[in-house]
Amino acid sequence: MFLDFFLRELNKLRIFKERSIHQRSIVLVTGKEFVQEAIHKLNYKEKYPFYKVSGIILLDSDQSETFEGIDAPVLPLNEESLQRIARAWIDGVFILQPETVLFPSELMKLLKESGITIYYTLTALYDEDLPVTEASKLGKYRVFTNSVRFIPPGKLLIKRIIDIVGGIIGCILTGIIFLFVAPIIYMKSPGPIFFTQERIGENGKPFKIHKFRTMYLDAEKRKKELMDKNKVQDGLMFKMDDDPRIIGSEKKNKYGKPIGIGNILRKTSLDEFPQFYDVLIGNMSLVGWRPCTREEWKKYNLEHRIRASMKPGITGMWQANGRSRITDFNEVVKMDREYLENWSLTLDLKILLKTIWVVLTCKGAE
Repeated sequence: MFLDFFLRELNKLRIFKERSIHQRSIVLVTGKEFVQEAIHKLNYKEKYPFYKVSGIILLDSDQSETFEGIDAPVLPLNEESLQRIARAWIDGVFILQPETVLFPSELMKLLKESGITIYYTLTALYDEDLPVTEASKLGKYRVFTNSVRFIPPGKLLIKRIIDIVGGIIGCILTGIIFLFVAPIIYMKSPGPIFFTQERIGENGKPFKIHKFRTMYLDAEKRKKELMDKNKVQDGLMFKMDDDPRIIGSEKKNKYGKPIGIGNILRKTSLDEFPQFYDVLIGNMSLVGWRPCTREEWKKYNLEHRIRASMKPGITGMWQANGRSRITDFNEVVKMDREYLENWSLTLDLKILLKTIWVVLTCKGAE
């Protein structure tokens, strides 16, 4: 125990000595209200500070100032302060740009020409509600990126590889299902076997979605007549019980429930299988949000739009947690936001496994 204590103290002395030797001299350039906070954050490890603040230059003052507990000279930005920088030991200048002050571009040019390393940021960048997630280039502009959830490119690549593999397997299964359901669909309602419709995808980009057709050819025209029976508030989605537009819905079981081919395909989710083609070509993902129609999209507000900040999916939080039983659209949006904010490959796997169970047990299906 004594030996352990002795070695720890020696290690602390070593660290302190190394930090003292390698300590960097920094000049802070900022506004008056940010001085104390900046000093604290620069030397948050107060016992062994790595940065020595040799001077402070104020962008929003025309005279010298004093701050309690700060020994470094505090000067206004003028010729005298620039001359002191030129002659002092300085490893770098840290510019913490206040939002209320013009960006000191001339100062940065002078510092660059003097060979001084410049570190700079904006006070807005450490707003906890607007975290910066990435620095990149937009054309010739250097920009900081902010988003509700930043996903590293490597993980996005893995997600896309999983989508491609799943898309290939799904397309093979779709071909097998086609051999059995296509003749029945055509006999009950002559016309195309596949239903193609424009939907809204990632960031509002329209694309064509594919399904096995489960409704009669005049379904879209009849939809307007049935809007008063929509279970989803505000018409932001369309869901109704015993939809008469479904192929074969005239046939009922002993409980009065429709049992046509369209109802069977929907209840078992077999009608969704052609969407694996949309996943394969990159318009959709295995897991995401259910893409809306253009008419529904026009009714979205900014709060709803968060759904479209990712690729739509064959399944998602909504499908895995209730499907048609959830009729409050705001609850659907809440689930999609939860998925986006907590996204991970593990979460995708959980949703896929849960969806398989929900589909097999036909829970919440219509």
